[in-house]
Amino acid sequence: MTLIWFGLALALIVIELITVNLVTIWFAIGAILALITASITDNVVLQLIVFIVTSIISLLLTKSFVQKIKKRGIEPTNLDRVVGKTGIVTKEISKNAYGEVKVEGSIWTAKSNQTIKEKSQVKVLKIDGVRLLVEEVKEEK
Repeated sequence: MTLIWFGLALALIVIELITVNLVTIWFAIGAILALITASITDNVVLQLIVFIVTSIISLLLTKSFVQKIKKRGIEPTNLDRVVGKTGIVTKEISKNAYGEVKVEGSIWTAKSNQTIKEKSQVKVLKIDGVRLLVEEVKEEK
């Protein structure tokens, strides 16, 4: 039975390493402790109990820690910082063709649902792949 527990523990650890999502680690711990139990006794029922109980206990003890690790908000990247910013059109944007916009010193390919003339001020609505979706900023009078 020790070979079965060893094989199970090894398989669960390999699955954990492949998935990196903390899916099988608790069962791998249970299998390791069941392996240790199997080396001490031949009682299969006791080994199964050790496996189940230690898997559940390790799951319960680490549940809050794992939730903190997995609770990742969307981290803004350097690219995300241009969303909501204003820029200047350096190459006219038409409804069916891309233009260019300079935002915070960088030139971006941009598109819009309207034609926007060169040197107009635009607001960045979102990033679509490597292009910006922009709208013209209307000057208030």
